[in-house]
Amino acid sequence: MKPKRILSNAQETYGKLAPAFAEYTDNVLFGDLWRRANLSLRERSLITVSALVAGEHTNQLPFHLELAKENGISEEELIEAMTHLAFYAGWPKAASALQAANDVFYKK
Repeated sequence: MKPKRILSNAQETYGKLAPAFAEYTDNVLFGDLWRRANLSLRERSLITVSALVAGEHTNQLPFHLELAKENGISEEELIEAMTHLAFYAGWPKAASALQAANDVFYKK
């Protein structure tokens, strides 16, 4: 059984500007890749958040931090992952990610 379909904001954000990009985001990325049975949604979220931290893509973190929580990862686990990544991805990248997490978790 495939995991639930993830709803993105791609159509709203990119639909007029880049309709193909929005379609690929919804149908291929979240419609196919995220629903493959080989990894759980929880595992996919942890991998994705880690990649975003390592790449310093903090603008994408708010969506994926919320999705990670929906997929069963606690705020404490996400903070611990970012702390761990500080030693592998770099201190400034982890600090930027922690600031993004602070904004998502505590400034709602």
